[in-house]
Amino acid sequence: MAAATNPVASEHTATPPPPLFDITKPPVIEGFTPLSRPREETFQEKFMRKTKENPFVPIGCLGTAGALMYGLRAFKQGKTRQSQLLMRGRIFAQGFTVVAIIFGVFATTLKKN
Repeated sequence: MAAATNPVASEHTATPPPPLFDITKPPVIEGFTPLSRPREETFQEKFMRKTKENPFVPIGCLGTAGALMYGLRAFKQGKTRQSQLLMRGRIFAQGFTVVAIIFGVFATTLKKN
């Protein structure tokens, strides 16, 4: 008795056709040379660049954090009047920071035009 070949088994052993394109490489387009990618800036470089663009935002953030820390310390020591004044100062510093952010966004928008 001759052994019959199973066509299904032979299909599974065949190699799959190559993909139409390789997703790990950019497509090749005739007459087009892509620009090199810009160097990624570090956190410190980005922080310094943003601080130079709008220096009032870090100042407002530091003012907010300082008023909060000092106000919590006064609250813990039982100085309720001083703590209340510092919490109001924190709200003022937060408002200053928000206004600085909005001003920075508008200045950046106008500068690009």
